[in-house]
Amino acid sequence: MSTETMTHGDGGQCAHEAHGPQAVPAHEGVSAFALPGADEITSVREILHSAGLWRETSRIAYLGLVEPPRGAQAEGGEAAGGLDRRFRVFLHDTAGAKPHDVTVSVTRGEVDSDVELDTAVTGELPVLEEEFAAVEEVLNADERWLKALADRNLDVSTVRVAPLSAGVFEYPEEKGRRILRGLAFVQEFPEDLPWAHPVDGLVGYVDVVSRTVDQILDFGPVQIPAEHGNYTDPELTGPLRTSQKPIEITQPEGPSFTVTGGNHVEWERWSLDVGFDVREGIVLHNIAFDDVDPATAGDGATEATRRRRILDRASIAEMVVPYGDPSPVRSWQNYFDTGEYLVGQFANELELGCDCLGEITYLSPTVSDAFGNPRTIRNAVCMHEEDWSILAKHSDLWSGVNYVRRNRRLVISFFTTVGNYDYGFYWYLYLDGTIEFEAKATGVVFTSALPDKEYPYASELAPGLGAPFHQHLFSARLDFALDGGPNRVEEEDVVRVPMGPGNERGNAFTRRRTVIARESEAARSADMAAGRTWIVSNPESRNRLGDPVGYKLHPHGQPMLLADPESSVARRAAFATKDLWVTAYDEGERYPTGDFVNQHAGGAGLPAYQAQDRDLDGTNLVVWHTFGLTHFPRPEDWPIMPVDHVGFRLRPEGFFDRSPVLDVPAPASSEGGHCHS
Repeated sequence: MSTETMTHGDGGQCAHEAHGPQAVPAHEGVSAFALPGADEITSVREILHSAGLWRETSRIAYLGLVEPPRGAQAEGGEAAGGLDRRFRVFLHDTAGAKPHDVTVSVTRGEVDSDVELDTAVTGELPVLEEEFAAVEEVLNADERWLKALADRNLDVSTVRVAPLSAGVFEYPEEKGRRILRGLAFVQEFPEDLPWAHPVDGLVGYVDVVSRTVDQILDFGPVQIPAEHGNYTDPELTGPLRTSQKPIEITQPEGPSFTVTGGNHVEWERWSLDVGFDVREGIVLHNIAFDDVDPATAGDGATEATRRRRILDRASIAEMVVPYGDPSPVRSWQNYFDTGEYLVGQFANELELGCDCLGEITYLSPTVSDAFGNPRTIRNAVCMHEEDWSILAKHSDLWSGVNYVRRNRRLVISFFTTVGNYDYGFYWYLYLDGTIEFEAKATGVVFTSALPDKEYPYASELAPGLGAPFHQHLFSARLDFALDGGPNRVEEEDVVRVPMGPGNERGNAFTRRRTVIARESEAARSADMAAGRTWIVSNPESRNRLGDPVGYKLHPHGQPMLLADPESSVARRAAFATKDLWVTAYDEGERYPTGDFVNQHAGGAGLPAYQAQDRDLDGTNLVVWHTFGLTHFPRPEDWPIMPVDHVGFRLRPEGFFDRSPVLDVPAPASSEGGHCHS
């Protein structure tokens, strides 16, 4: 992993334009949270080979760092002696041998554990990239598939097949086998957008290990939408705008943050370690804020600064895209982009001035390919500062003080492309202690032929072209560690007070807080009418008013999973049925859907964790927050979709004794001097 600092300048169509890039070695010292180096990935494969676990037919379906126990190196920095760098590996065998879940220590050069998996019970390993092409190759050699294309007057050379995760349905013969399903699209020439020409009424089920076709479901030819969707074609774009004037974002003295040890970041009293995992993408560790006691500041006194832990870990641990079209061709469509496809491995290599604008510092993580070779994703993670309008402002009529301070935020982001959709994952840190996450969804919507304009499960995008209704549902895993102590979660609702004694004029309202004491009561739904939020606090750490320090989770409150509670996807994506889950911390409970999502029948993950009904009040706990989009595609989403946004905020709730931004200096006026001086 390396870092590179770049500044956007002139010239080129989205070209990298570095102004003195500064490389930071991947292992400047030994940090428990340093990202994997190429040497470590190579060592993993060598250890597997020495242990007899690596064959010519072996493939790595996942390789990731086994993180240190909770609270280790809570302030970033360097590790003490005895650091053990361990990696978890999912090993697939293309010849059909049992897969393995292996843990390896590259520090000791040993295999710590090796579990052979029965995929009929555990579920399958994540989908391999080489299996994408296999679906089309296998179908193109099947006589039934070729006949179905011929019946539609289609040349097989112009048909692209989308390789899609199978889910779990009423096909007992698929249990314990790696199945993908294929839907067809016509691509009339190399630059043509296939999604504009769906081949409806046809689907193939493929075993990607035996390379055989289980089923071809052909419901008869359907008119293929003819209008193209080539969104860079002048026929659609018309003359490009000439009205836009340049926007220049410059920081002549460089950014206000520093990166040390490869991935440890310090910015405006914030400190954290930026990790990257092929399954989850960006993972933030050891998020802390340097709190200053103003009573000790000024008059030459040394400020008493305390580094205060907020979150030990934060990530987007799962996302699912369930489709709502009951057509037999598509009723099985639901994709777990994190657990089945691994969003991190498809991270884009970002371009300066295109994906990121301004004074940019990039991280280039190194991951493993399927053969155990290190692969660096250049500029996968983008970090920069943004001005964010007004932080605080007041013109006081009595004192005559005119006060204004500007806000800014640190942005840590990456973009990934999973099939037709592209997702941006953006973490924001603000001067006032707020933490925010935003998902940005763009790309090309999944398409179908539209039976008629009144079809109730899809939108019409173009003549005869439909887009099935669907959702994008994410699960944030938030390992709270407020001031390093035990935590408590309370649900807060607004309460209207009835008119009567003590509220004669009927103007009163208050709030109600309810402690979530056990896991059996810790699957909660948002309620926008009640203004419902959730407060995480540390009952053993008090602010100067004597109240427990806390942070409040503000949900967006969009609909959760809309599939029937008895459906297959509801069993498999149980996390998406509730806005909030709380579990006691357990190092082995990593993902809301369990370790192996692909073709798992359901019940793993959060339902299994919560079935233990552990005590939550005053313990180490994990908050899992579900949020997402319900997408009824619009004509404006075709042929390429403008970004849609969804996310959540964490705001300090009594965590600080007073406003933590009183020390922010006044901005400079463009007329010289300070604003309103």
